[in-house]
Amino acid sequence: MEEESFGWETWALSRVYVLVEGQTEEAFVNELVMPYYARQGVYFTPIIVSTSPHHRGGVVSYAKIKPQIERLCKQDPGAHVTTLFDLYALPGNFPGKDDPAYQGMLNGQHKAAFLEMALAQDIGQRNFIPNLLVHEFEALLFVRIESFEAWTDDDRNLVPLREVRARVAPEDINDCPQTAPSKRILAAWPGYQKTAHGPLIACDIGLDAMRAACPHFDGWLRKIETLE
Repeated sequence: MEEESFGWETWALSRVYVLVEGQTEEAFVNELVMPYYARQGVYFTPIIVSTSPHHRGGVVSYAKIKPQIERLCKQDPGAHVTTLFDLYALPGNFPGKDDPAYQGMLNGQHKAAFLEMALAQDIGQRNFIPNLLVHEFEALLFVRIESFEAWTDDDRNLVPLREVRARVAPEDINDCPQTAPSKRILAAWPGYQKTAHGPLIACDIGLDAMRAACPHFDGWLRKIETLE
């Protein structure tokens, strides 16, 4: 925790490093999360995971991710470190995935909470806050399908997305290879480009709407808000 004065007021500054899965999540943090919290004295820095010396992005192996989390936690003990990874398609060696209790779970939020606990135990750093998106980033975009309309030539393409949203909450959209949130979007709108459209649609929806519709996502931000 640091103190910095602006005029007559003193603001408490909290630093949060966010290890993100790719460019889409990096832009999401930079363009939506960071401005939202900067006025509250919480400053986010997104960092894309490295998968090789010359490649960034993608949680392909936990063995590659763990050292990066530990290094961030140790290099700035006064800051907090968190993650923005998709629950969908996590590697098999991720902490907790081979636990029979996890394999028997059907609820995505319960799955995410279980793996987050296992991840926290494996990392073992007091300034680490594990977080997984249920089931992936695109679930947040299902909060308001109307935000897709500016990017599609024919709104009728969005009918399947509206039907899904009418039936289930965004974080309850399942994670099968054919029906995960991103797969549903691509089936309805083949022109969807994750890195280009995803952050723009997210900014149009806004964090408040996302938090209201996505309790697990909201829980992560509530933890951030209570940092000291």
